[in-house]
Amino acid sequence: MRPINLTNVSEFLLLGLSEESELQPLIYGLFLSMYLITVFGNLFIILAVSSEPHLHTPMYFFLSNLSLVDICFTSTTIPKMLWNIQTQSQAITYEGCIIQMYFFTLFVVLDDFLLTVMAYDRFVAICHPLHYTVIMNAWLCALLVLGSWIISILDSFLQTFMVSRLSFCGVVIIPHYFCELKQLVQVACSDALLNDTMLYFSAVLLGGAPLAGILYSYSRIVSCIRGISSSQGQYKAFSTCASHLSVVSLFYCTCLGVYIYPANAHSSHPSATASVMYTVVTPMLNPFIYSLRNKDIKRALKALFKTAAIKGSQLF
Repeated sequence: MRPINLTNVSEFLLLGLSEESELQPLIYGLFLSMYLITVFGNLFIILAVSSEPHLHTPMYFFLSNLSLVDICFTSTTIPKMLWNIQTQSQAITYEGCIIQMYFFTLFVVLDDFLLTVMAYDRFVAICHPLHYTVIMNAWLCALLVLGSWIISILDSFLQTFMVSRLSFCGVVIIPHYFCELKQLVQVACSDALLNDTMLYFSAVLLGGAPLAGILYSYSRIVSCIRGISSSQGQYKAFSTCASHLSVVSLFYCTCLGVYIYPANAHSSHPSATASVMYTVVTPMLNPFIYSLRNKDIKRALKALFKTAAIKGSQLF
């Protein structure tokens, strides 16, 4: 879909995290480092899972998909931010802004659904261990991921279409470091009541429903763990979902903090700074959270690095 520009506005201005010129080199170096860590960290997870046959299970299949989405998630916003700092420009074209908003919305919803699918996987593994391989078969796993993609694409398409119908007047300034959906709706000069309604309806449906699913899954998991007689068995069962619970808590707490915060269209730097937590920090920490607490991932990463080192030595 080509964005429909109903106004003469050809570009928007992204204010970024700070307008102080002396802070730009620091912000550039910090975000470049976090972006590289995010990309390589999640890429290593994908390579480790794909290279080890014993990791070809539903849990690691969903984890590798989450890592791929996290790479795409950060790549939607950070490279443009770094480019603007490098070129000392705040401009982004109308088409570029709409496209960035489309992919950002897609990947944030997809992230949400994948975390829900992973919670369901842990629920089946802990509460129905004898039927786990039957329930979580390859067909169902593929269907859950495909369904997550389809819902995310449809929601993102709808939200983008709604924004493309808005009018923008004069010099459009977005007090953020990327084209975020809520910010675009706020800076529009035409009536955005329908957009606001769709935005909050989507947030409740596509944010609240997955959160309810995660909470239900973990309530059942806690109930099942309490039914295990030995403390060692309880610890082992809980340890299989501790990493996922950490990621879910980090993702939802930061998202809620951003979207419940009463934003002001002319001064939203606190909201932009808070957005860094779930758009950059959470995807960056995910590989560390999953690898540091997971012996299988650590073993697979060691084997991956060892193989790479051997092949590298053979080349020289």
